[in-house]
Amino acid sequence: MKKAFWKSDWFAGLVIALIFLFANGSALIQSLERKAYDLGVLASSRAPSKQVAIIAIDDQSISNIGRWPWSREVHAKMTDMLTTAKVKVIGNTVFFLEPQKDAGLAHINKIADFVASSSLSTGATSNSAPPAVDPAPADATPVDNTKVQAMEPVMAEAMPVAINPDHAKLQTLLTEAKAALDTDAKLAQSFKAAGNVVLAMPFVFGEPRGNPDKAFPNAITKNALTNVVDNIGAEASGLLPIPTIAGTPPISVLADQALAIGHLNANPDVDGAIRSEPLVLGHYDQLYPSMSLQLAAQYLNLKPKDIQVKLGEGVRLGRLNITTDDALQMNTFFYAGQDDKPAFALDSFYDVYSGKIPLEKYKDKIVLIGMAATGDGSDNQVTPISSSMKPIETLAHSVSSILNEDFFVTPAWAVWVEKLIWLLVALYLILALPKLKAGMAAIITVAILVVLLITHFVLMTQQAMWVQLMAPAALLLVGHGLLTTKRYLLTEKSKEKSDADSAESNRNLALMFQSQGQLDMAFDRLRKCPMDDSVMDVLYNLALDFERKRQFNKAESVFSYMAEYKPKYKDLEQRLARSKAMAETVILGGAGATRSNSSTLVLNDGTVEKPMLGRYQVEKELGKGAMGVVYLGKDPKIGREVAIKTMALAQEFEPDELEEVKARFFREAETAGRLNHPNIVTMYDAGEEHDLAYIAMEFLKGKDLAPYVKPDNLLSIAKVADIVIKVADALDYAHGNNVVHRDIKPANIMYELDTASVKVTDFGIARITDSSKTKTGMVLGTPSYMSPEQLSGKKVDGRSDLFSLGVMFYQMTTGQLPFSGDSMAALMFKIANEPHVKAREVNPEISECLSAIIDRMLEKDAEKRYTRGNEISADIQKCLGQVG
Repeated sequence: MKKAFWKSDWFAGLVIALIFLFANGSALIQSLERKAYDLGVLASSRAPSKQVAIIAIDDQSISNIGRWPWSREVHAKMTDMLTTAKVKVIGNTVFFLEPQKDAGLAHINKIADFVASSSLSTGATSNSAPPAVDPAPADATPVDNTKVQAMEPVMAEAMPVAINPDHAKLQTLLTEAKAALDTDAKLAQSFKAAGNVVLAMPFVFGEPRGNPDKAFPNAITKNALTNVVDNIGAEASGLLPIPTIAGTPPISVLADQALAIGHLNANPDVDGAIRSEPLVLGHYDQLYPSMSLQLAAQYLNLKPKDIQVKLGEGVRLGRLNITTDDALQMNTFFYAGQDDKPAFALDSFYDVYSGKIPLEKYKDKIVLIGMAATGDGSDNQVTPISSSMKPIETLAHSVSSILNEDFFVTPAWAVWVEKLIWLLVALYLILALPKLKAGMAAIITVAILVVLLITHFVLMTQQAMWVQLMAPAALLLVGHGLLTTKRYLLTEKSKEKSDADSAESNRNLALMFQSQGQLDMAFDRLRKCPMDDSVMDVLYNLALDFERKRQFNKAESVFSYMAEYKPKYKDLEQRLARSKAMAETVILGGAGATRSNSSTLVLNDGTVEKPMLGRYQVEKELGKGAMGVVYLGKDPKIGREVAIKTMALAQEFEPDELEEVKARFFREAETAGRLNHPNIVTMYDAGEEHDLAYIAMEFLKGKDLAPYVKPDNLLSIAKVADIVIKVADALDYAHGNNVVHRDIKPANIMYELDTASVKVTDFGIARITDSSKTKTGMVLGTPSYMSPEQLSGKKVDGRSDLFSLGVMFYQMTTGQLPFSGDSMAALMFKIANEPHVKAREVNPEISECLSAIIDRMLEKDAEKRYTRGNEISADIQKCLGQVG
């Protein structure tokens, strides 16, 4: 029987395409388009205009100047300062919508009213006063006191009875007081003197249904744009700027003195983000520019009549042609900063106000002043490059976009291209996809998706064009997913077969994760598999891997999970008991590890897998050091024995410095690993295993020189000289490779008595640990062997190692240290300041020339010391030749 058409794949594709057609304008699809737009903006790179600067009213400014709102004297002073700096345009985004009345001004007005109406206003006596004078309005221009004083004698002579000189003087003082307290007038005077201030004005969006309640004053209407052209019949098609029903101008005393006034209204996108700037707003029969457009125009010395508005197309500003959408909104280019710094630096208002930032910085620039304080009442804006941008920053990006002609354009042909691509994707889902096999369909779908994404980003980043291609991309993905799911549910095998396939897939993934060392992910996959003997085998091996990693708590979890299915499996009961006992113990150096009488870790207990450090299997513990434990290890792949030095960095360093120490650890290990010298221990590998950092190095059969510094166990002077020659040659090689040891001492020199083999160990470890704070508060290292410059914290070089070698040379030939003290402070003082007793005086068997070599190695002034290790070895060999 033929299948009904509504069950076919092509019909399902048609339904999906129609659903997307009607959902194209939905908030979800449009938000997806905007997210892709934001990614395109982030991927685009342009240089912001250097002519735009921001002075931000930030938390620091409010903390130092005072609570907001400030006296307008502060704004006046800032305006005067910028005027002095010869700023080209000042854009002040503070809304000066109400007069600022000083509390003292009301009292001055009351006094003036009283004087004018009292008996002081008449009479020829000294208490006579002129008739009452109405107080000056709050926004009046300050009285010229010079003219008032000049008029007093004339007024007194002309009206000897009615005018009292004392009263006239009092009136003058009252007028001066009014002027001092009238901050609006002061700010207006500063605006007038500057002649380049652009103020902000908020409008209220809405469709007018009649005439305005009140006409704007002349200070506002003079900013209206009159040069309007309609080349495409925009007005007849309704392609007009965003309409407004009201606006709140700045107070008249300030508006009259402003160079220009522009609106400061943002128009959020469908998802609430700010991506565009309304360059022009409609207010009944008038058009008003944005503040960004006004700032750019004034910077270019253009007046409102020079700004040409092309309805439905854009704005022409001099020679700048700004393409917009139908509502004259510019898709602002948001400039990405560099090195975690924003494209436009926010200079603190207080830093400029107090002179910390030189005013010369703002010469000939557009300076924007606006709020950037926490909780300033202005909502931070979501933009393509920031989830929290201050409006003053958004304004800077808009001004720069205008001046640089950096903005994104949706070309007129974009709508047809978008529809064509949508149609092609729909045809692919309806006609082609149902006929393709799953693998080929996936390849073609991915290829189409990649082409759409590349086209989107190339157009945005290279051509600054925004063509909305996310709707067809979403249709492609959703359609492919739904059709593939439908086909799978109707044509694949039964659910049992599907489960079996899924179990096999999870098992294979688990084995893959286990082979890659991702044991936790392997366990997660295995728990999704039905339990059987094959899965039990995999789980058992996984638990053993956890044991090797010293993660006994996780091994216990795996064993417990297995026990629920088959508790008698192999030695599961013993393994589970052992894991529980070791769950709180770290096997390497842990308190719960079994030790023999020699304090060597016993690792041959068959109930626990030998632990692994990286690729090395740990055999036994060799000893302990200041920073960790040294183990004998084995590389299973090549059978090579190695010495593994571990360092529990997490226990020795604070969390805030741990990452830096780890980075330094591996950097120093890498540097030391490049050293290849017969008298330097070979370093094979370095790594990190959970809480331990480790270094795998050549395993040496000898022991260190520490036993040979005791007076009753000294080596012969000839053997000591041979050792020092070899160490000096090793240090000369290391210093030539810019590696300083920093901790030369007998314990770090390995020596095999039978073969006279000498190996210097622990290169780079002292550099890693020199900032560690141990549990006793002591600095790691051995102060008795440190050079004066090392003890004083100065930068050290290879000569410091040669000083330490000199101390060791002295000790191994005399049986005592050249410097000693009852306390750490006393020891450090002697090393830095007091001379040592000559080695020959302690041991007469030391020749004069060897004693002189030791003395030169122990010079406190590094400039007088040996500079190279080969110089020491050459002098010692020469000395040995002289003494036979």
